[in-house]
Amino acid sequence: MTKPVNGFSKLNKTEKINWLSENYLDNSAAAVSVLKQYWNDDNDLQKLHDEFIENTVSNFYLPLGLAPNFLINGKYHVLPMAIEESSVVAAASKAAKFWNERGGFKATVINNKKIGQVHFLFQGDFSKLDKLVTKIEPKLRESVKPITRNMEKRGGGILNINLIDKTEELENYYQLFVNFDTRDSMGANFINSCLEKFAEVLEAEAKSNPVFTEEEKNLEVIMSILSNYVPECTVRAEVSCPVNELSEDSTISGEQFAKKFIQAVRIAEIEPYRAVTHNKGVMNGIDAVVLATGNDFRAVEAGVHAFASRNGKYSSLTHATIEDGIFKFWMEVPLALGTVGGLTSLHPLVKLALDILQRPSANELMEITAVAGLAQNFAALRSLITTGIQQGHMKMHLMNILNQNQATEEEKEEMVEFFTHHTITHSSVIEQLEKMRS
Repeated sequence: MTKPVNGFSKLNKTEKINWLSENYLDNSAAAVSVLKQYWNDDNDLQKLHDEFIENTVSNFYLPLGLAPNFLINGKYHVLPMAIEESSVVAAASKAAKFWNERGGFKATVINNKKIGQVHFLFQGDFSKLDKLVTKIEPKLRESVKPITRNMEKRGGGILNINLIDKTEELENYYQLFVNFDTRDSMGANFINSCLEKFAEVLEAEAKSNPVFTEEEKNLEVIMSILSNYVPECTVRAEVSCPVNELSEDSTISGEQFAKKFIQAVRIAEIEPYRAVTHNKGVMNGIDAVVLATGNDFRAVEAGVHAFASRNGKYSSLTHATIEDGIFKFWMEVPLALGTVGGLTSLHPLVKLALDILQRPSANELMEITAVAGLAQNFAALRSLITTGIQQGHMKMHLMNILNQNQATEEEKEEMVEFFTHHTITHSSVIEQLEKMRS
């Protein structure tokens, strides 16, 4: 019978695994072997990985693939992509090849402001609070000088500090709403450290303010934290070409392709059920690059999906038009990314991924990542409106099914040849494999 454990974090890794095996894995030697099988033979490297998080027992692998031939702002890139889903890397590579023959991708960072908030409660006269915040702004900035000094040397720092009145939505609720420029760092620790110092100063200044009543002096900070919603840290990625250059398929003209493609985008603009899946395709490309470069894909996901809902209804991130015979496909998306700090200087594969990208700045990484999302969405829509999504996806998925069923190399070769001429489904693969083996 399983039971709670005390002091689990104080156990060493082997002791943690033994406890897990005894209490949850029926003392399975095979399960323990799997955990240990993924340890790195280099003890120093394994120790580095062990210390990324708490209670580590093993490493969890994801494939790292390469999508070549991305022509972005006139320069070729190979995109490192960490993802478990088959067909994503292949689709991105195919879209890259398609567009590098038509001028490539253009990408521009529109803004790179990041946001943090001090959330607090204040009962009293707003005008008095407003005067206090204006008066103490220099003191707030001075209080974080030890934190901001190096960032300011790189051209970043605190941009502005504003008092926001949210009392119509929540009684007595106000914010210090702060914009930051964190240069090539994602900046989460920097922002949070500044905000916590602001909170200390704000509470102290309220307590000692002679014009406040006793109730007003009792200003209460609830929390101080960055926001992962960054609608002013955005990048635009786009492609365009003459409509007659769009089709590579004799069964559909460039004009037919463009009109059908635009209708597919319009459906995602107005239909939330479709928009979620549509945008998931965008995030296939974005997340894979974000993860490979050691950035926080959960933060990016949360911010992007909030952005997709910014007009009150969840909608497509991408858009398409035909103007004067030119097909245009584009996207604006919020991406708060970093190329220094965090895992970027610790994880060997993250450092290598950034080397593959030629050591980009944070702005350049924003551009590259947005392009990955646009390319992925283009590839998905092109499949949907022509051959259908399953043909390419199941072809890539075939190898997964064969591996699940321990197919030999000879069996794999025969199965790939057979399904070149037959429809791939999970059941048809299993059926054909059983026939072959019998």
